[in-house]
Amino acid sequence: MLRKIVAALLLIPLALLIALFAVANRAPVTVSLDPFGDPSPMFSVSLPLFLLLLLVLILGVIIGGSAAWMRQSRWRRRARRLSAELKASRAENETLRRQLETATPAQPPQSSIAAIAYRHPTAA
Repeated sequence: MLRKIVAALLLIPLALLIALFAVANRAPVTVSLDPFGDPSPMFSVSLPLFLLLLLVLILGVIIGGSAAWMRQSRWRRRARRLSAELKASRAENETLRRQLETATPAQPPQSSIAAIAYRHPTAA
């Protein structure tokens, strides 16, 4: 509940700031991919400043998320391998438990290490 309140307290002002920025920066700007700066660049587009900044922000989030996802591939691969090993170990454990339950009870050992180590002095 507290998490939702904190998220709302952060997201509502952020949304208002974005809306105010969009309303205040509606003037079109020309974005050019021509490095030589001609008066009429060949590859250019004219769009509102707020839209340009939002597109750049979205592109940055996509690129950053992709980079993080690729960087974490080693950990995801390791997690898959460990999950498979855990599943195999649990299956083996269950199989051994069933075998132990169905096995005939064996004779108790005649002498164990504990019996030898802690032999009573009067025992012959």
